[in-house]
Amino acid sequence: MLCRIQVAHDNNGVVVRLAGHLTGAQVPDLLAVCAEGDGHPRIELEELMSADVIGLDALLRVQEEGAQLVGLLEYLQFELEAVRRRRT
Repeated sequence: MLCRIQVAHDNNGVVVRLAGHLTGAQVPDLLAVCAEGDGHPRIELEELMSADVIGLDALLRVQEEGAQLVGLLEYLQFELEAVRRRRT
């Protein structure tokens, strides 16, 4: 499985659930769904198994724009921080 992107709406706005392997191929879809609605999306990442550098960079971008990242596995948090450090 590559990456499944599920979108739901609740009282707080857009909820995006990612599962599988996030690569650059899915980034345009991720950015599009995060731009939906008012407010900032909550991105649930409990089922995200891996992400390439482009996918991690996209997660950083949406987080910087106000998205809440929830449930990111610990090793992916380390990779995300490594990408963040390289960007500065």
